[in-house]
Amino acid sequence: MNTIETNFTVAEFVFLGLSSQPKTQLILFIMFLFFYLLTVVGNIIIITIIQVETRLQTPMYFFLTNLSFLDICYTSTDVPQMLSNMVGGKKTIPFSRCATQMYFSLSFGMTECVLLGVMAYDRYVAICHPLHYTVIMNRSTCGQLAGVSWASSFLSSTVINIFTLSLPYCGPNVLDHFFCEVPSILRLACTDTSFTEMVVFIFTVVIVFIPFLLIVVSYARILLTVLRMRSASGRHKALSTCASHMTVVALFYGTGIFMYMRPQSKTSRAGGKIIAVFYTVITPMLNPLIYSLRNQDVKGALRRALAKQRT
Repeated sequence: MNTIETNFTVAEFVFLGLSSQPKTQLILFIMFLFFYLLTVVGNIIIITIIQVETRLQTPMYFFLTNLSFLDICYTSTDVPQMLSNMVGGKKTIPFSRCATQMYFSLSFGMTECVLLGVMAYDRYVAICHPLHYTVIMNRSTCGQLAGVSWASSFLSSTVINIFTLSLPYCGPNVLDHFFCEVPSILRLACTDTSFTEMVVFIFTVVIVFIPFLLIVVSYARILLTVLRMRSASGRHKALSTCASHMTVVALFYGTGIFMYMRPQSKTSRAGGKIIAVFYTVITPMLNPLIYSLRNQDVKGALRRALAKQRT
């Protein structure tokens, strides 16, 4: 199964995927294809509604637009390859394409972490400093925060990938995963990977844990502010605007931190693949459902859009 050049450099990787059973693969193919289409369509609907509905032209929905676009990019980096492997006879990927997939997958994943932190800060300003909200979260500031989210994540991914790809890969080339991801690639290196793992851990702390800390602090301040409110309706309205975001944070961060902030020696391969399914397939699919089902503004905009179509 190994395809190794004369200079002992792996030319391609062979995916083991989620299952080797043809019937199981067919079932998984149908299921994940449905998830993928639901993800793309759902996020496109969210983006379209926000762009069309003038009432949603606010910082909160500007960041939600970024998140929806990000989810489309993120899932499209990994899922098509997985679907192709499930139905195709050849389950290989060239080294160069694997490196590209690993770079963009990590970049989009890190961007989502930072963006979720920015969205928590936006909710903090809106609830704790409502009179200064439009001044603090102006168009320029929102653009800069979104830009920093994307730029810092792509830069961090570049560093991580340089360290990962600089290691020698001389065989085996069997990748026990369904897409190219840093932890699974490091297992195939022909040398000690402890230094590279430390680099990955440090950047994970900076790009993942710091935004997570911002989320925790923001919601702690929000909770204190809500508890001081005298009006029950005011408390309910304040918490309802945060419920969707908190649900997404729990899903994405819970699985991402579990995968990237543990030593590779303690990571189960089967468990790692299941966790990866959650943050590459399930979470991007659930995001538009969570934001549309739990958000009154989005539901109202969707009803108005459907009413216009009928008339």
